[in-house]
Amino acid sequence: MEMFTLEIVASTVQSCMNAERGGARRIELCSALKTAGVTPSIGLLREVKLNVSLPVFVMIRPREGDFVYSSSEIAVMERDIELSIEAGADGIVFGTLDENNRVDQKLLRSLVQRCKSLPVTFHRAFDVTDNLGDAMKAIIDSGCQRILTSGGEASCIAGKAEIHRLGEKADGKIIILPGGGVSVENIQDIFHPAILEYHMSARSIFKSSAPQKIFETDYEETDENKVRSVISLANQFFADK
Repeated sequence: MEMFTLEIVASTVQSCMNAERGGARRIELCSALKTAGVTPSIGLLREVKLNVSLPVFVMIRPREGDFVYSSSEIAVMERDIELSIEAGADGIVFGTLDENNRVDQKLLRSLVQRCKSLPVTFHRAFDVTDNLGDAMKAIIDSGCQRILTSGGEASCIAGKAEIHRLGEKADGKIIILPGGGVSVENIQDIFHPAILEYHMSARSIFKSSAPQKIFETDYEETDENKVRSVISLANQFFADK
């Protein structure tokens, strides 16, 4: 069978280490996962690179909210791309839209060029565009290698029919990377022979031993057992494809 790739989105060194032990093949590194992710610190990136051997793709997103960026935000993105490359990023992840929720192709091309030879993933900003087919063409033309998508819906389960159509339509021109609400329990419903890469957090709640007084003390980390379970399911599905 062709190589199945599980990308784990993670926000801590420990999660990245757990992902690698579980059998993941790539990390998407970001902070603030509960807000769909923002740019991680350079300190975090450097420590992850010291502790894992997997390729690490860095999200470049200067704030939560929409994907229409001001000139000052674009300047931050440009600088963060530069610093991430210097710190050892293996790929870059971002998305750019205009006020009409269409791909901002001029800005996208400019940012892709700043990534030099590193692969670029266009993230789930894709899912809020009005025409996924037109958006995919614009992203391909801009030089990106992947599109992270839930098929234009809130989750991959809701958008799986569109994800499968995109995977077939991509025809080798770009990699479709399903992500958004993917879990051990539902990933088998999302698998498709034309799509060999998948994206998830595979997190579990870790109970803190510290007493809770003002702030929530429990936290989430990638669970290596969940990662391992997904790899096993993928091996079963793709074995005869």
